[in-house]
Amino acid sequence: MRYLVTGAAGFIGMHTSNELLKRNNNVVLGVDNLSSYYDKNLKIDRLKYLKKFKKFKFIKSDISNFKSLLNISKKFKPHFIIHLAAQVGVRHSINNPFEYTKSNLVGFGNVLECSKILKIKHLVFASSSSVYGLNKEFPFKESDNVDHPISFYAASKKSNEIMAHSYSHLFGLPVTGLRFFTVYGPWGRPDMFFFLLTSSIKNNKPIKIFNNGNMFRDFTYIDDIVKAIIKISLKPPKPIKKKIRKNLKPHISNSPYRIFNIGNNKPVHLKKFINLLEEILGKRAKKIYTRAQIGDVRYTHANINNLYKWIKFRPKVKLRQGIENFINWYNNYYK
Repeated sequence: MRYLVTGAAGFIGMHTSNELLKRNNNVVLGVDNLSSYYDKNLKIDRLKYLKKFKKFKFIKSDISNFKSLLNISKKFKPHFIIHLAAQVGVRHSINNPFEYTKSNLVGFGNVLECSKILKIKHLVFASSSSVYGLNKEFPFKESDNVDHPISFYAASKKSNEIMAHSYSHLFGLPVTGLRFFTVYGPWGRPDMFFFLLTSSIKNNKPIKIFNNGNMFRDFTYIDDIVKAIIKISLKPPKPIKKKIRKNLKPHISNSPYRIFNIGNNKPVHLKKFINLLEEILGKRAKKIYTRAQIGDVRYTHANINNLYKWIKFRPKVKLRQGIENFINWYNNYYK
């Protein structure tokens, strides 16, 4: 199979490409603009790791450039597109909304159009648990209304889901959106709390704990995320034979379109998570407790029943094991 993976130099993109390439029948073309949002050297090193595979090719390109993306796609002729490229970060989106418009809206529109033109078998794209915004009923279900995002990043991801549905309806494009919940693990993003906390403890630097640590997160290990992505990619949705005529839900459609949560289904209190990380590192963090930041949600908890029904998959990696795996990678990478 031929996979085009956008955002291949990113955290999830690198791991997804790696897992695809370990399966002998797959060829992967990675596309990434290598933005400077965080340490570009980390992205370059991820690509070096992938280039050990002969069936991996990489092209530096920005998905907001339609002509470039279309030319790349036509030459490669992918069967599947796994779209993971995006401008990420809830807080960054508050002061830099145009970066999200360019990448997450214009860029995704280009990916949809290329998918239509090439008539690919399945487009799988990254959404986010952030779309749940002000929802107060837990755990979050895909059928919940998600019309009240509290960050522009979340709004852009909600927009992606709507855009994808329109293409699925108009052109019969099989498309699946995945709402990721707090992904962590080796090669992770340096801007995420998990990485920042580890770095701060290791380097004896203080770290801000927002909302006085009174937050819950549904931490999901990268290996579990990747296995679900690949299983889903191989099961494109089909139009529903018995048409839904009323009570339409956000996650399902008469068209070949689906939305799934991918989380651990076991939210952890932030203070408990910090204590566990300190225990494993054998060192205390220098904490500065402060109020909640605008755009942050207090509680995330994924209902993953639909995911299990679709691909018979549940996350397996326990939090302690996932943290130990990350710390082993961190110590080796930054030695």
